[in-house]
Amino acid sequence: MAGKIKSLYVCSECGYESVKWYGKCPGCGEWNTLSEEIRESVKTGAAALSQRKRPASAPVPISQITTEDEERYYTGSKELDRVLGGGIVKGSLILLGGDPGIGKSTILLQICSHLGQILRILYISGEESRRQIKLRASRLGVNCDNLFVMTETDVEIIADQIQSEKPDLVMIDSIQTMNYKELNSSPGSVTQVRECTNILMRTSKSLDIPCIIVGHVNKDGAIAGPKVLEHIVDAVLYFEGDKQMSYRILRAVKNRYGSTNEIGVFQMNDSGLSEVENPSLMLLSGRPKNVSGTCVACTMEGSRPILAEIQGLVTNSGYGNARRMCTGFDYNRMSMLLAVLEKRCGYFFSSMDAYINVIGGLRLDEPAVDLAVALALVSSLKDIVVPEDVLAFGEVGLTGEIRSVSRASVRVSEASRLGFHRCILPYHNLKGIVLPSDCDMKLVGVRSIRDAVVALDG
Repeated sequence: MAGKIKSLYVCSECGYESVKWYGKCPGCGEWNTLSEEIRESVKTGAAALSQRKRPASAPVPISQITTEDEERYYTGSKELDRVLGGGIVKGSLILLGGDPGIGKSTILLQICSHLGQILRILYISGEESRRQIKLRASRLGVNCDNLFVMTETDVEIIADQIQSEKPDLVMIDSIQTMNYKELNSSPGSVTQVRECTNILMRTSKSLDIPCIIVGHVNKDGAIAGPKVLEHIVDAVLYFEGDKQMSYRILRAVKNRYGSTNEIGVFQMNDSGLSEVENPSLMLLSGRPKNVSGTCVACTMEGSRPILAEIQGLVTNSGYGNARRMCTGFDYNRMSMLLAVLEKRCGYFFSSMDAYINVIGGLRLDEPAVDLAVALALVSSLKDIVVPEDVLAFGEVGLTGEIRSVSRASVRVSEASRLGFHRCILPYHNLKGIVLPSDCDMKLVGVRSIRDAVVALDG
């Protein structure tokens, strides 16, 4: 006997369900996120009884569980394998998100080009026809007999096809187009996205088949759908960067089989996404010379040191309130640095507009870049040129002190390799740095921002 059909209001941000509408979600506090969905309740009677009688898996002592048969599929891209933690793990569920046109479908077909030589791959698209996929594959040079294309949106048909064909790898493009016919809500809704992902997860885990799912993003840059979707999958990867620019950054925000601190850098060209093996050289290309308001910082992305150019612009405000704007850097962190510079160093920014821009579309979240941001702002305010061979890193405290950072030796070695000759760093990091005999890097240890500004003239 079928259950009653009922109407629910579901939050698109957190998945909170309510029988009545609220302007503000009681679960996450967001406004105007509750949307109405028609849902059929759980079936009762013999169908529900048969589901309860399904045998459960027996518990196994952890000492008897082995990991020797763990196998990873190498994608053919060192940058992608780095982000994944060494490759695609069998039976894993990977969610790939990013803005439209940033390269999600492109990188899937490039994975097929490499893995299709040894594995049977099932590529399922709910957005494009087979002809459209073939045209893009021809442009990317993808042509292998082990790649099977299927255009379908019914998730039950897809699950049956996976169980019957048993491919080595499954790709879904995209989860927002998938539909579970037992639900009355439209594809892309919170309930549909959640239930379709659950069905794909159970199918993938039961057959030990890895599955890559493409997810659309909303206007805030997060995966469209409830946060529970990110909890279901094993890894969540985001493509970052402006699609109008050629560089793309792939970042892992969740990874059960590797680190979440690694990033992969790609460049979009006519033949698809190509790897950028030296991101620092790419980010520093075209750097202006003898211009104030620019400073180079070194940040750690996992085990990789990356040098990035930070540009600051300080100018007289034409309005009553000074304007602040950041691109690639935290706005609140910038406000704190401006307050420290004004209170501790005597540089007045209250009536000045201040702008910070990180070149190359990179976003810097590490506190070690505070010193370079502060020096870029002071350089623009006083019209002092930071020498092009000078690098700076260090965390700035509220009293104006420069605090030590981790892995200073790796940062200095990377800067020396790229031709920098002077490094302004925290004084407490000097003890742990051992330079090679052939390194001509001059280390300048500073205790405060005031010392760092004075060191620019040295």
